[in-house]
Amino acid sequence: MTTKSILHVGAGYRNSGANLPVSLQSPEWNEIRLDIDPACEPDIIGSMLDMQAVADASMDAIYSAHNIEHVYAHEVPIVLKEFLRVLKPSGFLVVTCPDLQTVCSLVAENKLTETAYVSPAGPITPLDILYGHRGALAGGRHYMAHKCGFTMDTLVNALLDAEFQSTVGRRRAHCFDLWVLASKSRMLEADILQMGGTLLPQ
Repeated sequence: MTTKSILHVGAGYRNSGANLPVSLQSPEWNEIRLDIDPACEPDIIGSMLDMQAVADASMDAIYSAHNIEHVYAHEVPIVLKEFLRVLKPSGFLVVTCPDLQTVCSLVAENKLTETAYVSPAGPITPLDILYGHRGALAGGRHYMAHKCGFTMDTLVNALLDAEFQSTVGRRRAHCFDLWVLASKSRMLEADILQMGGTLLPQ
């Protein structure tokens, strides 16, 4: 079996529950963990904004979970260009981040500091989703601050502007998140829809 490489961006601690999607947890995939925090003991210490330690066109896939909102809006194109750079021509990106449309519906109901859901880190409120987990920030992990945000349309448009060629997305209102699969090369609509059905959670 030929092993493929997947770059797990912002992988965090191995025991934190920040795992690859189940569909990518197989012997076919070799996970390479990149994180800005040396304490996480990643394979590569680095920032999404400058992944110079990762060679051009060296990755079959990238998985980025709740990272893209940690950079400023004007830095998002830089991050996405870096993702595109390190992917092989046949490569793809799976990215997930908060869904501001769903979160802001709770804010409109005056539920800014009420629990939206409970995570391994404890109760999460709309305030945490919008600006970053207050516990992590209070603990000095200032890189955990949220500096921008997305709706499905703005995330897909950012990916297309960065020259990803095909996308398919899924909003999960019950989880307050967005998921998008984006390919470096153009794919037939039926093919990327089928791929999204396998890689994107329900």
